[in-house]
Amino acid sequence: MPSFRNTPYAAFLFDMDGTLLDSSAAVERVWRRWCDRHGIDADALIAVCHGVRGEDTVRRFATPGMDVDAEAAWLNAAELEDVEGVVAIDGIQDLIAGLAAQEWAIVTSAPRNLAEVRLHAIGLPVPAVFITAEDVTHGKPDPQGFRLAAERLGVAVADCLVFEDSPAGVAAGKAAGATVAIVGPRVAAEEGTYAITDYR
Repeated sequence: MPSFRNTPYAAFLFDMDGTLLDSSAAVERVWRRWCDRHGIDADALIAVCHGVRGEDTVRRFATPGMDVDAEAAWLNAAELEDVEGVVAIDGIQDLIAGLAAQEWAIVTSAPRNLAEVRLHAIGLPVPAVFITAEDVTHGKPDPQGFRLAAERLGVAVADCLVFEDSPAGVAAGKAAGATVAIVGPRVAAEEGTYAITDYR
């Protein structure tokens, strides 16, 4: 069993963006372009889009008559072509290298093709259990993704440690019944059991 700060867990369940890697520069560039195209307040959108499926954010900010699926597809295509500035969170490669396949999973709000591109950009492998936007009917803050990852790993989600960086992701981890480690500054440290800035 993997352990974190001397506490064993059945498995580690990682969000991706902001948790394994920092893609915030690319994410914000693309979303600002999209907002400019539609006359949407980019600052208001960026304040709430992290950790949430793109289609859910489009739906939340959609103008009358907007084709949500088409706009989500445009955003995904734009993000696939923009990995400039995507970097690993310090220490994550060493942590992942020490885990067996059945000891970790990724639960991301990104579509699978985009998640694979970003993992490749920082040299991390695609895990055996890889939950992406296409695998769930309800995105974060719904706990479905984390519960599904634990099920596929064959462990109880209550025995897992979730690593998250966004309010939606932390809420999903808690709702799933997992212990939550908060990575980075987007969520107050007291919201989780642990608060870290990197994995060193």
